[in-house]
Amino acid sequence: MKRISPIVSAALALLLVLPAAAQAQSNAWEVTPESKAALERGIEWLARNQGAKGNWDNENLGLVSMGLLAYLSAGHLPGRGKYGHNSQMAMDYILNNAKPSGLLNIAVRGHDMYNHGLATFVLGQLYGMTGDKRVGRVLDRALRLIQDSQCSDGGWDYVAISKPEGHDLSLTVMQAKALRSAMDCGFKVDSRSIERALAYVRRHYVPEGGHRREEPLEQIKRRAGMFTYQPNGNLARAGITMTSIGVVCLQEFGQYDDWRIGTSMQYIRKTVQAGEKVFNDQYRLSKKTRSYAIEPNHVPFDAYTLYYLSQAIYQRGGDDWKICYTILRNELVKRQKVEPNNPQQNGAWLTSLWGMRDKEAQLYGTAIGCFTLAIPNRYLPILQEGRIESLIKPVGEKE
Repeated sequence: MKRISPIVSAALALLLVLPAAAQAQSNAWEVTPESKAALERGIEWLARNQGAKGNWDNENLGLVSMGLLAYLSAGHLPGRGKYGHNSQMAMDYILNNAKPSGLLNIAVRGHDMYNHGLATFVLGQLYGMTGDKRVGRVLDRALRLIQDSQCSDGGWDYVAISKPEGHDLSLTVMQAKALRSAMDCGFKVDSRSIERALAYVRRHYVPEGGHRREEPLEQIKRRAGMFTYQPNGNLARAGITMTSIGVVCLQEFGQYDDWRIGTSMQYIRKTVQAGEKVFNDQYRLSKKTRSYAIEPNHVPFDAYTLYYLSQAIYQRGGDDWKICYTILRNELVKRQKVEPNNPQQNGAWLTSLWGMRDKEAQLYGTAIGCFTLAIPNRYLPILQEGRIESLIKPVGEKE
């Protein structure tokens, strides 16, 4: 897979220096003394609890990559600075466990593309920030596997095999984000793969309340809408998570004039502004089979939702970013565990996902809490103000 790493890496290195100063006055509201302190406590928790292998005692490379992403988003590159050793250990664990096929998964086979998509995205960001040739070689193989395993309908399956139909929106956007991440640092990606993925994403959009028989498109465009887990208007598992995922994918591939973004943002903003009750209701729903009470230290919604939601509102910018980010930032500060005499807990957040063990829940919640609070740094290539010009033109059918 071709790449133009020396030129792009040099350009990105300059970009990493510029945004903080350039944005200091206009975006001073983004960081508060409290959020800055919370980010530092979170990074310290990750460092204290990482372990000698660098993987937080976890073999899911997707989760380990989220820990690495937290370090990167806070400016801690491998081998550099206060947490450079910790960042290096996480990177080494991922790279050392990459398979010859390019697959970034050593857990059960059913987790193939889940772990692979998340890890490949982070390696793309890492390569863009460092130009590390070792990262580049692993990233190259990982990208080839993503493109080779794309399903006939433009989606992806959990197992790294091309099938007639992809599994769901969430899994597909993981792979699309990985491709976009690599494009940021000069890797060439087949445009047909992107076009098919975007068409797949658009098939998952539905107006709030569902489609109405013979409703004109212009009327649909005026209603709030959302994205769904399954395609073609199926409202099963539609909500804030899938809607954030759909918006992120369209925006990251330059589809800024796609009307689905604006209608989806109506739903996203309304949901975030609903505040603490809806955050906790989401938590109750995901824990409905459990008997214990709600933990006070879980991130708003859950870590997976927050990961995509924070990127969706950042990409959107304007009032959607300012209003929604202020709410999420303040909630994160309020919900963090602050127990200075308890190093196992101090600085952590929890999350609620799919029966995770406590330590996994802490790792995921804390990594995404840190990532969200670090977004104003704009250190990651995916968060740079510049856009890839070739992506700005419409891609695929938009009606």
